[in-house]
Amino acid sequence: MEKVEEKGIVEGREDYTQDGTLSLKGRPVLRSKTGRWKACSFIVAYEVFERMAYYGISTNLVLYLTKKLHEGTVTSSNNVTNWVGTVWMTPILGAYIADAYLGRYLTFVIASAIYLAGMSLLTLAVSLPALRPPKCGAGVKEENCGKASDLQIGIFYCALYIIAVGTGGTKPNISTMGADQFDDFEPKERTQKLSFFNWWMFSIFFGTLFSNTFLVYIQDNVGWALGYGLPTLGLAVSILVFLLGTPFYRHKLPSGSPLTKIAMVLVAALRKRKVSVPNDPKELHELSMEEYATSGKFRIDHTTALGFLDKAAVKSGPSSPWMLCAVTQVEETKQMIKMLPILMATFVTSTIVAQSQTLFIKQGTTLNRSIGPDFEIPPACLAAFITIFMLISLVIYDRYFVPTVRKYTHNPRGITLLQRLGIGIVLHIIIMVTAFLAERKRLSVAKENQIVGKTQIVPLTIFILLPQFALMGIADSFVETAKIEFFYDQAPEGMKSLGTSYFTTSLGIGNFLSSFLLTTVSKLTKRNGHKGWILDNLNVSHIDYFYAFLAVLSFLNFLFFIAIAKSYVYNADVTESKRGFEMEPEKSSTLGNDTSHTGLLG
Repeated sequence: MEKVEEKGIVEGREDYTQDGTLSLKGRPVLRSKTGRWKACSFIVAYEVFERMAYYGISTNLVLYLTKKLHEGTVTSSNNVTNWVGTVWMTPILGAYIADAYLGRYLTFVIASAIYLAGMSLLTLAVSLPALRPPKCGAGVKEENCGKASDLQIGIFYCALYIIAVGTGGTKPNISTMGADQFDDFEPKERTQKLSFFNWWMFSIFFGTLFSNTFLVYIQDNVGWALGYGLPTLGLAVSILVFLLGTPFYRHKLPSGSPLTKIAMVLVAALRKRKVSVPNDPKELHELSMEEYATSGKFRIDHTTALGFLDKAAVKSGPSSPWMLCAVTQVEETKQMIKMLPILMATFVTSTIVAQSQTLFIKQGTTLNRSIGPDFEIPPACLAAFITIFMLISLVIYDRYFVPTVRKYTHNPRGITLLQRLGIGIVLHIIIMVTAFLAERKRLSVAKENQIVGKTQIVPLTIFILLPQFALMGIADSFVETAKIEFFYDQAPEGMKSLGTSYFTTSLGIGNFLSSFLLTTVSKLTKRNGHKGWILDNLNVSHIDYFYAFLAVLSFLNFLFFIAIAKSYVYNADVTESKRGFEMEPEKSSTLGNDTSHTGLLG
């Protein structure tokens, strides 16, 4: 260790990270002793166990609500998507706290404790006789059992939403912290970082696979107490694994609330809306290179996009932070705002994903689930095929597709992030068409066999649903990976956590949109005495029509995505600019426009 430190001193700190990362105590860190895959191995291991815990609850939740709390199709589906939506929306608050006050590590640790408390309470809610719904008597179907009391229901949902609060602090910070372990100013680490998000998603779905098979089987065939107790234990293990990696982590100090910085720019621009912007960008307010170098921040060159916001940097009137902002602050705001249309285009994709946690599983309960004479596959186990096909797709994509395509595109990623996202959106259209056809077949067989009862099983194998689950896994390897990498990559350096929260916001709003569409379609189709599309009895429902509606909606969303993606201008590479500055001190170390590229073709 002494030799390494001596080398760093002799060679002018060459062995220290150059991206502003520090130790937990605020000291510069040696590149050879911290970060990289050594640190990420703990973070990725955490994610495997944590996703096992989360999906151990969410995957089969719709069936618990149906069988134990006796909720109908629309109510149970909406309660799942509303909770999942909250889980994915709270990271906005978690990102704010991390960036403005506590930093990613401390925010994550505190939120993990809240998360574990929620999981523990949920396990108690399904285990203790006083807190769980009454058991069925001999020969009594679960649907006809005594109902849960208001107290039992209240404690159950309270536990769920405590979990949502906890995940709000973990989700936006853990993936960002993982990416922070790679120094963009060291070529080898920078290359490794390109694969990080692929393997990050791999770890997520590896943990999910365990949940969708083993835990779901335990919940359906052994009991909910053990089925929820194991995920709680898994979460405790994941937190312990993360804490064991503490000596190896690189940390970035809180740089102030990005939301406050954005608000300052918007307020200043509005206040000076009548002020003219000078033709020469050099006349706008900007800090010196020395000030940025001292603070470890990056300076960003002026761009012509969203020109109205440039008014915030015009030297006119008071110089308070809410009246005058530096060009770099204005450009950071522009970078976050210009991603909003892309974010909007991902809402429908998240709505499609939500169906795999609700209606797809409800479909499975009506089909023949027998595999051999003595085994029945739990309906939620089909979600395992999402995981399996995503894992396969990620490996093929990262190991074969990218190296092959890179030879022709000369893009380190093979194709651009928006191209990858666009492919995923097309797959979502295909998924809903496939789901529509499968449901038409199910209803046709039900009609042929005169099956109209709510609990009657249609003599058709559950594996007719396999294509829609498998395609969902392939689509996720494009959409979800592209989303998290795009929002992290295109966010300015000081707003990475906020950028990551765009990803979670996409999933959150998509789930809320699913609840809204399901409720609205259910109500509208019951007007004027009509039976309605979505009933508690799926054997007389028409969710095939609902799937067709989602397919059309996905197609329209794809057209919207193409329109906005073609005009999107990627950010230039701040690290290349900084390297140029370090080699040629007389030149400005800024983020320029000359290396940026546009939209789907960039």
